[in-house]
Amino acid sequence: MKVFLVDDHAIMLDGLVALLKTDEEMEIVGTAGTVAAAMEFLKMHHIDVLVTDYNLPDDDGLTLVRKVKRLWPEIKILVLSMHNESHLVKEILKEGIDGYVLKKDSKDELIDALYSVKKGNLFVSNEINGMLVRNLHQPDEQKLLTEREREILKLIAKEFTNKMIAEELFISERTVETHRKNIFRKTKTNSLVGLIKFAYANNLI
Repeated sequence: MKVFLVDDHAIMLDGLVALLKTDEEMEIVGTAGTVAAAMEFLKMHHIDVLVTDYNLPDDDGLTLVRKVKRLWPEIKILVLSMHNESHLVKEILKEGIDGYVLKKDSKDELIDALYSVKKGNLFVSNEINGMLVRNLHQPDEQKLLTEREREILKLIAKEFTNKMIAEELFISERTVETHRKNIFRKTKTNSLVGLIKFAYANNLI
């Protein structure tokens, strides 16, 4: 099985390479840290399974998934991510990926996932599977952001300052700051660029 790894953390890549090399049936044919580098590699090499993170520095994993599915539909795609939010997992699964595993999952679960998607099966880790099942019984699950937080996010995307947002929505700057902190916490982002990318990827704005 020819496996290609995409992650922007070198230590994570090194660990994955070392881990997967212990399986004699797997060959790590290459690694990349960006969507651009991954696309360049795939133009020159044949692979069976692409393992990619969702968060990448030049774009997000969904962009890479879409490009690969369009150009090389025979490649199996496994997303290996730290994100376990139901709205995001569902969004990624809708793109037709073959598997979703969390970075905190075990080595055995990752290897099982690789063999499963190689055979043409859909694989989701136990935690993700449990989350999706629980979500079936909560169809009206609370949205990631409240309506007010969405309003503020739209203004942040327009480069409004806290003072400008406060004046626009007739609330205090302190209230804006509180909402802003909650938005970053809920989306698990820590920079404005990361927040905007996340917001567009998840149809929050």
